[in-house]
Amino acid sequence: MKKKIAILGSTGSIGKTTVEIIKKDKKNFDVILLTANNNLKEISKQVNYLKPKNLVINNKKIYFKLKKKYKKINIFNNFDHFFKKFNQKVDYTISAISGLSGLQPTLDIIKHTKNVAIANKESIICAWNLIERELKKNNTKFIPVDSEHFSIWYLLKNKKIKSVEEIVITASGGPFLNWKVNKIKKATPRFAIKHPNWSMGKKISVDSATMMNKVFELIEAQRIFNLDKSKFKILIHPQSLVHAIVKFDNGLTKLLIHDTNMKIPIFNTIYDNSSKKINSKKLQIKHLNNLLFKKIDLKIFPSIKILKYVPKKISLFETIIVSCNDELVDLFLKKQINFWSIHVILKKILNLNEFAKYKRITPYNTRQIYKLSEYVRLKTKTLSIRSPK
Repeated sequence: MKKKIAILGSTGSIGKTTVEIIKKDKKNFDVILLTANNNLKEISKQVNYLKPKNLVINNKKIYFKLKKKYKKINIFNNFDHFFKKFNQKVDYTISAISGLSGLQPTLDIIKHTKNVAIANKESIICAWNLIERELKKNNTKFIPVDSEHFSIWYLLKNKKIKSVEEIVITASGGPFLNWKVNKIKKATPRFAIKHPNWSMGKKISVDSATMMNKVFELIEAQRIFNLDKSKFKILIHPQSLVHAIVKFDNGLTKLLIHDTNMKIPIFNTIYDNSSKKINSKKLQIKHLNNLLFKKIDLKIFPSIKILKYVPKKISLFETIIVSCNDELVDLFLKKQINFWSIHVILKKILNLNEFAKYKRITPYNTRQIYKLSEYVRLKTKTLSIRSPK
């Protein structure tokens, strides 16, 4: 029987990787839903070879073009219209819409899927309690897709969470690992988006350069696995072969190695416990002999200190961190602030008295999160314009 599948954000990097996997095994999949925004060329290609039953296209111009072109497909201009008419349950959904705009669709799709693989870290960081509530209510299985969280999840299979003594999340160090601080301060977007190991979008590449991606990954891991922050450690691992290390209380330590290719974690979430095979590079002895791990230099990566601001339990303060960082990265990519200002202004925003109260407030709906996010972005923009470059 064909596996029914939905891809939220099919034209982004994670979405396209998922599509590639499905293309190679098309006879075993029934694509129920693809969602996209602005990439007409890519979504058209995907429609032609995947023949999805439904499309959600947020961009109105593209929506009308596709509506005219594909008469036999149900095409919707927004998620609300789609979910009002959709009443079935798919086998697997990957939620790969980037940013907080992916939160509401992720929550909405949970009741319509048996398994949900979430690649949207903002949703987990800002609203894990809301996601968890929907998962339990609808008996939906959750699978993390980020390489680090997938690796931890895989290493913890059949293990009790209480048996975990320590979890190490690895960081490549990004493009500025071996740069001097003075040179980093003057870095332009051209250099910041050149990740040495991974092929990623501009935003996540800048987060890797500042190391904010590891701040987010640690918060995400702490929420997903419900462990205290003190159980986690981040180590620089320039080769990006080891994605997570877990030490258990029986004296054993496990680590997970895979190529720097997101196909591998995505493939294993789709084909969990199956006999399907994926082509990957042979394990090289020279690579194993040169595995390197070292502590993070806080002078080069001061953003790691942001972790001390994060409350133990989920709160609206995480929405402030995520939204402020998003706006700052956007301003940097537009060359309106310099690279070092991302950390400096973020710290300034997080220290504002008006935001302190949010550490004690648990999010109770998405409207509350979106409203706060909008305000934080505006505040960040205002403060950034006033700050010297």
